[in-house]
Amino acid sequence: QLQLVESGGGLVQPGGSLRLSCAASGFTLDYYAIGWFRQAPGKEREAVSCISRSGGSTNYAGSVKGRFTISRDNAKNTVYLQMNSLKPEDTAVYYCAAGYQATMNERRYDYWGQGTQVTVSS
Repeated sequence: QLQLVESGGGLVQPGGSLRLSCAASGFTLDYYAIGWFRQAPGKEREAVSCISRSGGSTNYAGSVKGRFTISRDNAKNTVYLQMNSLKPEDTAVYYCAAGYQATMNERRYDYWGQGTQVTVSS
């Protein structure tokens, strides 16, 4: 069974950092591009970042560019989202998704994790 599992979320103060992980089971992650998305309460889900299968191409939403870094370790079957200089508006449930194309369009992704909560608050 193909499964993605996010981890690393939690409560952090403004200006702090977190690293989210997206681990795959039941399939080899390096066959897929990976996207990170988030959904805040009362808001629609939005794209945060994506990375190509090789890791050679990445993209970021304007709101996180320069603060977040996406990377992947195909040997560990895991993709990471390093989040620095966190702001209260980054508070959301963060999801990773796997697809065949690195895109910020969530409809292009076929497999989704259950999400991990990130709360930025003092």
